[in-house]
Amino acid sequence: MADVWTPDSWRTKTLHQVPSYPDQAKLAQAEESLSLSPPLVFAGEARRLKSALAKVADGKAFLLQGGDCAESFAEFRANNIRDTFRVMLQMAVVLTYGAAMPVVKVGRMAGQFAKPRSADNETIDGVTLPSYRGDIINGIEFTPEARIPDPDRMLRAYNQSASTLNLLRAFAQGGYADLHKVHQWTLGCVEGSLQGKLYQEMANRLSETLAFMEACGMTSETTPQIRETEFFTSHEALLLPYEQALTRVDSTSGDWYDCSAHMLWIGERTRQLDAGHVEFLRGVKNPIGFKAGPGMSGDDLLKLIDALNPENEPGRLTVITRMGAEKIEEKLPALVRHIQREGRSVVWSCDPMHANTVKATTGYKTREFDRILAEVRAFFAVHKAEGTHAGGVHFEMTGQDVTECVGGMRAVTEARLGDRYHTHCDPRLNANQALELAFLIADQLKTERLNGQAMQRVIAG
Repeated sequence: MADVWTPDSWRTKTLHQVPSYPDQAKLAQAEESLSLSPPLVFAGEARRLKSALAKVADGKAFLLQGGDCAESFAEFRANNIRDTFRVMLQMAVVLTYGAAMPVVKVGRMAGQFAKPRSADNETIDGVTLPSYRGDIINGIEFTPEARIPDPDRMLRAYNQSASTLNLLRAFAQGGYADLHKVHQWTLGCVEGSLQGKLYQEMANRLSETLAFMEACGMTSETTPQIRETEFFTSHEALLLPYEQALTRVDSTSGDWYDCSAHMLWIGERTRQLDAGHVEFLRGVKNPIGFKAGPGMSGDDLLKLIDALNPENEPGRLTVITRMGAEKIEEKLPALVRHIQREGRSVVWSCDPMHANTVKATTGYKTREFDRILAEVRAFFAVHKAEGTHAGGVHFEMTGQDVTECVGGMRAVTEARLGDRYHTHCDPRLNANQALELAFLIADQLKTERLNGQAMQRVIAG
């Protein structure tokens, strides 16, 4: 780690989960084309996200990170982008009410195309082909032609990301996110549900508050925070040729930024300390994160933190735990204590999705709502017991009315999984399930906030 970092120094390290392209000349051509293309995001935006995450690390804000398991070319629709953005707005409003603190919104959007795989190949009916690794690398169709890694897919992913970002910026800054339109954010698939009713009741209270503020002179025209919001993008920095090609020197600071997204993270399968993904991300100045599973030790966690954030900069690093509902209360406390004892500044976020994946009797890969909720609740309980801040949640979710995760108040059963199972990879929460989780988390945040206030009054005497 003492070696001098350059955007391509990762190429000298051991690589995991990186595809083997048969046509190296075509790969070089695609990388060159991307390196000459405009950045997708800007260094100043990444710095604003880092500042917002510093408040999360300090216990003064909450992180909501969510979106697709894997974006696809086939499902690229303006309505799909809008619906995911809209349900995240709803969740953020609910969480803000509960926590009484700002909610930092980060989408798994505009770049979440590559997926790690547990095996290089898969076999169906006696035929073995390379595994599908996301649309940015190869095709999901089980044919020899589709499964060949194609560098031109990076160019298509870049163009789709640019279009997605353009739409997200328009929604966030163009008036769609105005709090006066909070009633209009309700998705059709949520109407008539208990979650929809609770949301409408909360929206009514918010409208009354906005009417009072308007009477005091605080309107959408005079207060930009009412009219617009900040929405950031993120993805797993898995395909390093793509990430390097979009890395730029910031003209104002001279620092390197990966301009493919505001925030990047390293997955559980690629966080080896001496490997290429850690090497690449240690040198860019974006806010970054890494997944921490139940097998991570306190010493390994500390080494990784020091490699990626040697200056202990608040907001730079998010530890995204993915322990599983059965293991989190056993494994997480020691990690939290270790980092607290060493004085490291991190955002603690909970990914309750990846360690709670099961195979249904119908053959579909799914996740149980109750197990997802159990891991989130255990995450909060651990941080409460340790006196630390449960900083955020990280969901694979969509604004579409899919049937991929079982459970929730509008119970999706195993028998219904095939009704609208559209994911290209892992099962996602639908809009109802995501909003239900937001209300449950908001209740927990509100309880902890009120308990904290009561404790302060007792201390004050």
